[in-house]
Amino acid sequence: MSAANTVEHGTEKASLREGAFGNAVALACRECGHRVDLGPHYACPECFGPLEVAYEFPAVTRAEIEAGPRNIWRYKALLPVPTDIEESPNTEPGFTRLLRADNLARELGLTKLWVKDDSTNPTNSFKDRVVACALSAARELGAKVFACPSTGNLANAVAAAGARAGITTVVFIPSNLEQPKQVNSAIFTDNLVAVEGNYDDVNKLAQEIAAEEDGWAFVNVNVRPFYAEGSKTLGFEIAEQLGWRLPDQIVIPVASGSQLTKVDKAFGELIKLGLVEDKPYKIYGAQATGCNPVATAFKSGVDAIRPVKPDTIAKSLAIGNPADGIYVLDSTRRTGGAVEEVSDEEIRQAIVLLARTEGIFTETAGGTTLAVTKKLIETGQLDPSLETVIINTGHGLKTLDAVSGIVGPRATIKASYDAFEAAGLSQA
Repeated sequence: MSAANTVEHGTEKASLREGAFGNAVALACRECGHRVDLGPHYACPECFGPLEVAYEFPAVTRAEIEAGPRNIWRYKALLPVPTDIEESPNTEPGFTRLLRADNLARELGLTKLWVKDDSTNPTNSFKDRVVACALSAARELGAKVFACPSTGNLANAVAAAGARAGITTVVFIPSNLEQPKQVNSAIFTDNLVAVEGNYDDVNKLAQEIAAEEDGWAFVNVNVRPFYAEGSKTLGFEIAEQLGWRLPDQIVIPVASGSQLTKVDKAFGELIKLGLVEDKPYKIYGAQATGCNPVATAFKSGVDAIRPVKPDTIAKSLAIGNPADGIYVLDSTRRTGGAVEEVSDEEIRQAIVLLARTEGIFTETAGGTTLAVTKKLIETGQLDPSLETVIINTGHGLKTLDAVSGIVGPRATIKASYDAFEAAGLSQA
């Protein structure tokens, strides 16, 4: 796009530099296809449908990607970021480990299982990916404040990325959020704001502020189309780490639903670019019973998502009115997958199971994903003979309360061998 293009912030207009958004050419409505210029827009002016980034990709080779940095910027040609993105201070997330989980596979009765472990990102969740793309957009658009409504992980990532970039950050969270996630945000910014209510109340407030305040970039509101593209890098990495091929099945947690739909988009882009073989794959979504609007719609065979009031330990998935819910239904149905739900108790047990089979401590979202995978196998919805990937989106240190009541010391003994022996620990 030309450097003559402008972007509006209230009544101000600022020029965009050449290549500010890389190979992105417009924002396109996901409903009617109408296109608007790249900028801080998220709703179609024609039908009010959601906007997403549209591209004109050049030829991209595996070798070019593999020569890039070991973070998400190795895929910069496929993202709405400039070619010099590495020169801008950011947290450099991504290229997290893909672990072959043979112990867990045996426990579940799967032939081949992988865990994409995003808990090793800079703030210990996948949100660092999407925030890095949102930060690039905010910088290119001349934003003065970097902000978000969040269920926790996003607030952590925004606060850290803003500190790294030297931009003012303001993060809004539900007042009942887990204490570790509050601390993990407040350590990076003075501007942590707790809002009375649930995430949907916080999100509504963020939309009101975005409409009234000039120069505020809310990562998941007015720069949401750019932010959401960061989730594609999960799909890109999984394919590359599998030797440039797609898995047969993948299970992904569902909060807003954006992560699942963007992994699906990533697989489609890799196929179109000839970077992977075109083959069938199934996508499954995971929700908690205490916040299950998409699972309910899927099981009912309807397209409309009926909002719910969240009541679950999986607070990072507690979005009662998910913005991308209908698109999750499309992705899962089109690929032959499903959306399933599990109880809080099943989530707790899955957190322990993953830790004790593979040495990975996941937060409640990852517990939800594993518990749903187990349920999908038991109900015959997931084929145990096919290669399967599950995504762990965050670290369990953020949600200690979820399992603190079910794990702990096996015994408390005096500091003597006799006490050790009397407790039967020699048979452990």
